[in-house]
Amino acid sequence: MKITSRLLASVAIAATLAFGVAACAPAAEPISISAETVVIDVRTPEEFASGHLDGAVNIDVQSSSFDETVSELPTDGEYVVYCRSGNRSAAAIDRMEGLGFTTLTNAGAVGAASESTGLAITK
Repeated sequence: MKITSRLLASVAIAATLAFGVAACAPAAEPISISAETVVIDVRTPEEFASGHLDGAVNIDVQSSSFDETVSELPTDGEYVVYCRSGNRSAAAIDRMEGLGFTTLTNAGAVGAASESTGLAITK
């Protein structure tokens, strides 16, 4: 009985560790960037100044003018959106979809976005 309990506990711990590690480090999917793609950094201007993807524009999702600013962009354009962790970019995409944008990609955190797009982080 003790052996079975220890074996089950070991399997449970191993499974938790394996899935936990996989969940923490997902592989970045390649994101194709064309000449028409607009890369949007939705972090604060201060975060943007500390390092952003080359060619990105800064539209702070937490700004009261976010909806107004993105509404100036064509809704049928191609947009790649990123932030610090992926949370604000997801929120920005939800808001942009509500405004009629159709081709949106959440690139997640700035580091993952750099890796998946091939764009360098610049200051």
